[in-house]
Amino acid sequence: MSELETALKQYFGYETFRPGQKAIIEAVYQQRDVLAVMPTGGGKSLCYQLPALLKPGLAVVVSPLIALMQDQVETLQKNGIAATFLNSSLTAEEARSRRLSILNGEMKLLYLAPEKLVSPASKTFLQAVQEKHGLSLFAIDEAHCISEWGHDFRPEYRQLKTLRSLFPKIPMIALTATATERVRSDIIHQLTLDQPKVQITSFDRPNLYYEVQPKQRQHYNQLFKFIRHQTGSGIVYCLSRRRVEEVAFRLKKDGISALPYHAGMSDGNRSDYQTRFLRDDVQVMVATIAFGMGIDKPDIRFVVHYDLPRNLENYYQEAGRAGRDSEPAQCLLLFGAKDIHTIEYFISQKEDEKSQRLARQQLRKVIDYAEGTDCRRTIQLSYFGEHFAGNCGNCDNCLNPKPIEDWTIEAQKFLSCVARCRERFGMSHIIDILRGSKNKKIEQNGHHLLSTYGIGKDKTVEEWRNLARSLLHQGFLAETTDGYRVLKLNQRSWEILRQKRTVYIAVLPSSQKRKSHNTLDIETQQLLIRLRKKRKWLADTQSTAPYMIFSDQALREMAQIKPKHLDQLADFSGVTEHKLHQYGEAFISEIRSFLQEKRLPIPVPSQTKMKTLRLAQQGYSIEDIAETRGMRTSTINDHLCELIEMNQPVKLEQFVPESDQKVIWQVINQVGDDSLKTIREALGEEYSYEQIKLVRAWWRRENNQSVSR
Repeated sequence: MSELETALKQYFGYETFRPGQKAIIEAVYQQRDVLAVMPTGGGKSLCYQLPALLKPGLAVVVSPLIALMQDQVETLQKNGIAATFLNSSLTAEEARSRRLSILNGEMKLLYLAPEKLVSPASKTFLQAVQEKHGLSLFAIDEAHCISEWGHDFRPEYRQLKTLRSLFPKIPMIALTATATERVRSDIIHQLTLDQPKVQITSFDRPNLYYEVQPKQRQHYNQLFKFIRHQTGSGIVYCLSRRRVEEVAFRLKKDGISALPYHAGMSDGNRSDYQTRFLRDDVQVMVATIAFGMGIDKPDIRFVVHYDLPRNLENYYQEAGRAGRDSEPAQCLLLFGAKDIHTIEYFISQKEDEKSQRLARQQLRKVIDYAEGTDCRRTIQLSYFGEHFAGNCGNCDNCLNPKPIEDWTIEAQKFLSCVARCRERFGMSHIIDILRGSKNKKIEQNGHHLLSTYGIGKDKTVEEWRNLARSLLHQGFLAETTDGYRVLKLNQRSWEILRQKRTVYIAVLPSSQKRKSHNTLDIETQQLLIRLRKKRKWLADTQSTAPYMIFSDQALREMAQIKPKHLDQLADFSGVTEHKLHQYGEAFISEIRSFLQEKRLPIPVPSQTKMKTLRLAQQGYSIEDIAETRGMRTSTINDHLCELIEMNQPVKLEQFVPESDQKVIWQVINQVGDDSLKTIREALGEEYSYEQIKLVRAWWRRENNQSVSR
């Protein structure tokens, strides 16, 4: 094991680096400037934290939000690493004490906001630190904020270039999760990075399931139904503050623990609500984009965009807050036409015409994504300049595949029309020519005289749009990024025109079901639930977030492998020596207790009953399970009864309301469980035999009675 791998295990508990991390760390270690573009959850923080620990001196990290720097510092401290921050949340005495610790050489990492860092007092302080102990590196987190071409431009980031003149020999690493080629060039220019190593890791997040659903008229019910079937934490993004308050209120009223978050709330409320979410005291945060970069919670299991996001960069980053621990997570976008008009109104309020133009083009890209029939990853990654072959197996378009057709001839017509228009027009104009439109713009440009005029009347506007989007997504056609959306041919376009390449596109919807990610056996799931409860209890006693104790991935490994001794736990992902001594015994004890309770043989359900169980866990009704499996509902009901009696995790309230459960339970207590007819006669006809059998199975399990049919 090399020096870097040894340090990785010692400080962070990991055996191996994630893609791109080692190359970045080696470059920083060798005093080189670096621009690192890595997806959310790709491990950007470690790229500057590890070299900061190995190099002499203090590392200075620029972080845009107070909540984000506080969260990262707390995480580092939980690993026994000397880190601190200086921001407006501190009292004068607290800030003075922290500066003294830094000057005494007791700290390895210092987090500052960009406004704080460029102040004269901070510059003077850092110069003093440089003279006394040295500075190891500058890390600029969320570096896309420096570019006006990015989605979250912040003017104060522009002042960071003064660091180069003050500290010319200190290496600088700029990190971001979302940066197109234009934004990357702007970051290098604005920070005056010196021949930097540019490390671009794939933007693909294979653990995320992407889905777009048409927004139904009763879209709150659509949201509620989705969340009701989820486990773990989630975020719901809305466009307006009013919508945030409304959705949070309704979710809470319907029994889902939810809180609102938006810029119109007081700092105290926002901080309190965010802390409660991070510590798993509430399941759902309903928020505007104000709930953004400050979220470093790795175990978010779902993100819902209740309204259309303004651009693909926002969507990628917001959806990417799910599954940062590399465990499966869901990203759902509800797409409705009214949202387009709302965003267009916001765009019209911009004073600068250039900004309006760029914003409209970015909005069009989001609409193309929502309406697209190609693999969602192909669409997303092509936006960032990365080619993806498609068929990811983890998005709605791939798991519910549309019929694929050969549209090579139509593609040749479309591309030929682009060429004859000298690559000076956009998608709508080309489609109008192909369909023989008589609008004035076509006649003014003489395009009604082109050989391609009217040759596409046999296809609808939407069919041509679908083709054009697919050509763009698959890289068979290019488009300008200056806000005008002018179509341009590329090498692949000419290969199609010269009949050297075939074009296949997806054309019609289908209705297949999504595959399940659930791969854990039942006993492992039961232990995992207990370990999560233990983690939550420990977190509450220490007023910290559960994921700061152990990640979901670490708990998952514990539940699967079931270590019985402390030394076995040391090899698990994210388990540092510091955490092993602090928390290890508590989790080992929980595992031992679980195994002791399970010492008697447990009946293992048959394969057919396990299939029923998995569908039930996805929220399917008895009727839906029966239809999916091609069985009678009575058979499925019997499966569920046996699963309940075998102590499998069936949610009875999913099939029998809790109020009905109590009544049936009381009657069984009175008349016994031998005769279904006797129980039914005591209850009355409003209770079905299917409901009675399910509750009876639960009653038998709780009363340890043998199964009798």
